[in-house]
Amino acid sequence: MLGSVPHAHVRSVLISGHIFLNSSLTEAFCIAILEAASCGLLTVSTRVGGVPEVLPEDMIVLAEPDPSDMVRATGKAISLLPNIDPQQMHNRMKKLYNWHDVAKRTEIVYDRALKCPDQNLLERLSRYLSCGSWAGKIFCFVMIIDFLLWRLLQLWQPTEEIEEVPEFTLPHHQDEEIISNFNKDQSLR
Repeated sequence: MLGSVPHAHVRSVLISGHIFLNSSLTEAFCIAILEAASCGLLTVSTRVGGVPEVLPEDMIVLAEPDPSDMVRATGKAISLLPNIDPQQMHNRMKKLYNWHDVAKRTEIVYDRALKCPDQNLLERLSRYLSCGSWAGKIFCFVMIIDFLLWRLLQLWQPTEEIEEVPEFTLPHHQDEEIISNFNKDQSLR
């Protein structure tokens, strides 16, 4: 167990292995398994939260958050290792998660969210209450505090007085230059 690893050393630690074991009990979007797959490691992870959606099925072996199932999944991963090409996995990850593609997918999510019907506060609170006996009450409390804070901010700075950023598009060559500079910056890290 290495403990905390400085970000600059993560790659060198990862490429020294073959399998990345992620035993999270909760996880939204696990960046660590992306980093591992980018370094050519086959991932064994618990089937929690958003983890099953992060990597293609042939790059990850999923297990229930139970020690015996993690052992089973690790054994399966060991048997798959002869078929894993780390360079090919790295190249696939570059295609799956490039910033331009992530930005497009994020825009799609926001567009879908904008098309959702608005719900008033009472409808939202009743939906949050159904999230569990304790969690629902905590979500409602946070939602009420958030709503009151939002109203206070509206009194302080009314929506009509907020200046909107004008629409603009970069010329195509500038767009490529910005992306190129960003990619250079990321490769230096």
